[in-house]
Amino acid sequence: MVTVGKTPVGRPICKPLKPDSYFPTYNDAYAALAEYNKNPYDLGPSITVKELYEKWTEEYFETLKSDSSARAVKATWAYCSSVYDMRVLDVRARHVKGCMYEGVAIIRGIERRPSSSIKNKIKSLFNLMLDYALEYELVDRNYARSFNLSEEAVKEMMTVKKGHIAFTDVEMKSLWAHAEDKIYVDVILIQCYSGWRPQELGLLELENIDLENWTFKGGMKTEAGTDRTIPIHSRIQPLVLRKYKEAEALPSKYLFNSVSSASNRKDIRFTYDRYQKGFTRIRDELKLNPAHRPHDGRTHFVTSAKKYGVDEYAIKYIVGHKISDITERVYTKREFDWLKEEMEKIK
Repeated sequence: MVTVGKTPVGRPICKPLKPDSYFPTYNDAYAALAEYNKNPYDLGPSITVKELYEKWTEEYFETLKSDSSARAVKATWAYCSSVYDMRVLDVRARHVKGCMYEGVAIIRGIERRPSSSIKNKIKSLFNLMLDYALEYELVDRNYARSFNLSEEAVKEMMTVKKGHIAFTDVEMKSLWAHAEDKIYVDVILIQCYSGWRPQELGLLELENIDLENWTFKGGMKTEAGTDRTIPIHSRIQPLVLRKYKEAEALPSKYLFNSVSSASNRKDIRFTYDRYQKGFTRIRDELKLNPAHRPHDGRTHFVTSAKKYGVDEYAIKYIVGHKISDITERVYTKREFDWLKEEMEKIK
């Protein structure tokens, strides 16, 4: 039992420790009680949604593998202000839907309405947060899981997800024209001639950049994508060299850094969020297609490679896709010079 308050005459109000109040031994129970007393939580029927969010995220953020995931949750939560002061016990499906379809967030002084992807994230947030409330017996039902996204929202979201597009010739000329005077343009161009995922760009280490033989080594996500060595196309070699020298001067062990985006010079990590912000700014300033997103440099590489007749297996190896042909994957040994020749077909 834990003391959660006192009566008007000073007597303690005790309730069972949640979520577990029964233990096999006295020592187990005492250890659980000691752990609770280190960081007491008050999850009573009058707890507000905002208080629940704070309790839930305190635990949930510890399970996340990256800071960007936590920032995404916080950004989503900004659209839910209409329910902050509600009792969790009173939350129903209509309140969650209200945040999804009518929520407003102030971003850099501008009112924003939820996009299709934000609507999905809001529902996911409430799914998890109210699961937590259910675990602690604050509610007897998770109303966020009582409905699905509307058909219109699903269609809109799927359209966005399928929307990776290559840059046009005019857009590429515009990017090259500003490779020296606009931050992040050089990163976009390097991605267009190498096919790295946005997250992979931020993990490229200087020790894995060979300026003598002009190769990158890096990759993530899949077995085929991890630790792959790919040629640095001749068109982007000057850009890579410049980024390399910039990183050495910081100093940083990573090729790409976000000095201009970081409020603290100690935090110069090239995260997906920072690349997305820089990418969006460049896209808008150069009046590129507003549908472009950070993965489009990778899409552009594959599109260009196919356009100029780069070997199919060379493309798959460079971008880190699995080669299903067992003969090609296991028995065919390619010379690295061949891979360079294939890469240089791209103009």
